Amino acid sequence: MDLRGASAEALTDLTGRLDDAIGGVRQAADLADELFTVSRLFRTEAALRRFATDASLPAEAKQGMVQQVFKDRLDERTLDLLTEAAGRRWTLSRDLPDVLERLSEIAVVRSAGAKAGQVSDEVFQLARIIDGDPALRDALSDPGRSVDDKAALLDSLLGDVALPATVTLAKQALSGTYRTMTAALATYRVVAAESQGEAVATVRVARALSAADQRRLGEILNQQYDTTVRLNVIIDPDVIGGIRVEIGDQVIDGTISGRLDDARRRLAG
Repeated sequence: MDLRGASAEALTDLTGRLDDAIGGVRQAADLADELFTVSRLFRTEAALRRFATDASLPAEAKQGMVQQVFKDRLDERTLDLLTEAAGRRWTLSRDLPDVLERLSEIAVVRSAGAKAGQVSDEVFQLARIIDGDPALRDALSDPGRSVDDKAALLDSLLGDVALPATVTLAKQALSGTYRTMTAALATYRVVAAESQGEAVATVRVARALSAADQRRLGEILNQQYDTTVRLNVIIDPDVIGGIRVEIGDQVIDGTISGRLDDARRRLAG
């Protein structure tokens, strides 16, 4: 999700209001569910979306429409957030449902309470399972299977081994908002970490790191980025010695192949 200008400001402000609206774990789960449902409605109902984001209309008119349409369908907390969103300016019309879905994702993480940090790890592990199982990946991406059927498959896979918040995010990933399910899970992993004031580092190595090595790497990254960095370690056969660390758009490539590529570029230049 690439938000710019007024839409980026709206997400920041609405995230603050979301935190105020969440009164507890149960409320967070209910709020997440309603926000996700509304985001899907705004995606499918183009006329409703255009009206709610029309910069030529007074904010009061758009907010009044939202109140009229949703007053008997949403919890008061959700309706307040939606009313505030309708009163904002938006860079692009499609940004409104995107932001509502992002707020839903944050609320899902909040619903995990003290275990919110575990959500990022579980989402990462689920993505690795799907990537490593072609049959499962095909089943979850098969357009011939219903969303309910795919959700049942996730229930059978995750069962009692994952947090309810992780299961909820996994099912939301089936909606098709993101390019692929694994792309959705990668985004959720970052959202989960950021909601706890953390960063996510994807660490690619040729062989497994010992617990001591992971601890030392974590300490170095924590100091370098001045925040808690959650490590997701991937054993990558393409890595020939060394280590590659990806944090957001930044890459620290200490692999042998990376150094060879850098040497080739310098020689060519």
